[in-house]
Amino acid sequence: MAENIEIPVSVGPMNEGERVRGPDMQVELAGPKSYGFELVKVVDKASDEISIVGKDLDGMEEGSRTPFAVIVNVGGESLEEDLEGVLERRIHEIFNYIEGVMHLNQRDSVWIRISKDTYSKGLRLKHIGKVIQDIYKAEFPFIKHVDVKLITEPDIVKEELEKARKIYTDRDEKTKNLHEEDVDTFYGCIMCQSFAPTHVCVITPDKPALCGGINYFDARAAAKIDPEGPIFEVPKGECLDEKLGIYEGVNNIVQEKSGGAIKEFALHSVMDIPSTSCGCFEAITFYIPEVDGFGIVDRSYKGETPIGVPFSALAGQCSGGKQVEGFCGMSIAYMKSPKFFQADGGWNRVVWLPKELKEKVNDAIPEELKDKIATEEDISNITELQEFLKNKNHPVVENWGSMEEEVGMDEEEVEGEESYDEENEISVSTMSLHSGFGGLPSNVKIILKNATIKAEKIIIMKETEKPKKK
Repeated sequence: MAENIEIPVSVGPMNEGERVRGPDMQVELAGPKSYGFELVKVVDKASDEISIVGKDLDGMEEGSRTPFAVIVNVGGESLEEDLEGVLERRIHEIFNYIEGVMHLNQRDSVWIRISKDTYSKGLRLKHIGKVIQDIYKAEFPFIKHVDVKLITEPDIVKEELEKARKIYTDRDEKTKNLHEEDVDTFYGCIMCQSFAPTHVCVITPDKPALCGGINYFDARAAAKIDPEGPIFEVPKGECLDEKLGIYEGVNNIVQEKSGGAIKEFALHSVMDIPSTSCGCFEAITFYIPEVDGFGIVDRSYKGETPIGVPFSALAGQCSGGKQVEGFCGMSIAYMKSPKFFQADGGWNRVVWLPKELKEKVNDAIPEELKDKIATEEDISNITELQEFLKNKNHPVVENWGSMEEEVGMDEEEVEGEESYDEENEISVSTMSLHSGFGGLPSNVKIILKNATIKAEKIIIMKETEKPKKK
């Protein structure tokens, strides 16, 4: 039977969105520099047991990080396996309800921090287990029993992680034969709005949630069992652009749920009004203008991308509910979708992936492109990437000759200006970097006073008017 455990800190929605910074952190569980996962399973029998396998929080060194797993078994007469993914994603919300606890991401990329203040008030793993039990039963009356196992023993976390990944894969396979044309209803999720207030995730048969934790069937089940919850129906409405994936009903919901901040978005484009990105996305697609192609980096990759920045810096460009052309968060499962950024050329525009991610999605990459997409083992910068793509005759190379023409730019000396061939230096009294430049937030503008710009080569261009899109 469930033990009567008193929780030493506050629990509720008022704590959502709380960040635990490094200096304020007692311990970190799982996260980008460790490993872990969370998993919910529907079982025939559960006994309301809370078990800790490995060290509790008071056995961990202050400021340390530890592998961590959460395994929740739920039982009840009307429970079906289709609900597992839905219930699992609620773990994110439940952890963030706890004062001084920060939970990010999902599945096998979870990242949890416990604050020093909350630890000093007495919070331990058994309290977290109790909160999970109580909230599941309160929010889902059809759940009668909940077992919670919290694991911090590294070898056991690693062993169970492989089993969990097999379950995740099996779930994702279920949506393979269903597509957007086959349904009249999509689903929306605003679970991440505590961190990204203007983010609206739209889930279709061809596009799982950015977090990778909720596919179309998961979302359908969630909306059915909890109509007032964060996952809801989105009437598809008229298809305004099939290739881009623009739907009238989606635009209406996006505008409503973002408080008017986002007017519309395309489900299947990085370059043209892309989907908003939360912060829990599994991977980021980013445009590399020097090669007119896309790189993709996932959360587990710790190195730098060809443009010289890691995942964390790119995440800062597009997270928080921003809509930034050229950057888009996504799930890894979406890379296996037949509509994978189809408006931008799909796999024919992908030029770089981390080796581990490339192996993970290898079966989705067209055979003729497999040796033409670079990894960190092939190149380390843009120059090397250009050479690699040229040698491999990647499809993007065909466009290089016309790139300058397409953007409507002519290289020439502008009347009244000087060319600075000798010193390669320009001084300006005032220079403005407007909102949106380089991924700046929409409400931020940078003004440089008395700036001096030095460069190896300076090209002054006169921009011609681009043809308007129909």
